[in-house]
Amino acid sequence: MPPNPPKSSLLLHRINTITATYCQLKDDSLMKRPWDTIATVPDTVARHHIHAVGPNQCCSAVIQEIAAPVPTVWSVVRRFDNPQAYKHFVKSCNVIDGDGDVGTLREVHVISGLPAANSTERLEILDDERHVISFSVVGGDHRLINYKSITTLHTAENGNGTVVVESYVVDVPPGNTKDDTCVFVDTIVRCNLQSLSRIAENLAIHN
Repeated sequence: MPPNPPKSSLLLHRINTITATYCQLKDDSLMKRPWDTIATVPDTVARHHIHAVGPNQCCSAVIQEIAAPVPTVWSVVRRFDNPQAYKHFVKSCNVIDGDGDVGTLREVHVISGLPAANSTERLEILDDERHVISFSVVGGDHRLINYKSITTLHTAENGNGTVVVESYVVDVPPGNTKDDTCVFVDTIVRCNLQSLSRIAENLAIHN
């Protein structure tokens, strides 16, 4: 790759540096883990990121290391009612049903410029002990049909930081390829996790 590759090359190169890859589907409804091998992810964490992938779906994963302890990072990630705390593509969020437990519904409005206006999302998992959160998109004006995301946190190998793994499965929109879809979604997820890293590290410094 050239020293200063164009943005399109950077997007296509999205998560090769962390040895992740989107699922190559061979049969319907296979259970897939969205990477080949990632040494930094223990099996107890990796098992949360096994997805059932349909024939017109893709899945992928992004990993972010954060120089902050797991409790600090988790305090930001677990707030299903406040995704805009670190997801800068989110303009506003309103809880429309529930009190923050599993099954809670939120309506998210995104900033202009994205091929979406809003989405309705349901909290599927909130495990404060294992640091796992998952949500699915169940409605709204967007292109991420049948989107489901799982995010896990675990202590880094050096014991001084946090490794965040966010994986997802989603339908491939008509007219797009699996690679097109993963380039788009991976870019958003990576931006979110980089923002999370900055916020959590600042919190750790001030705490």
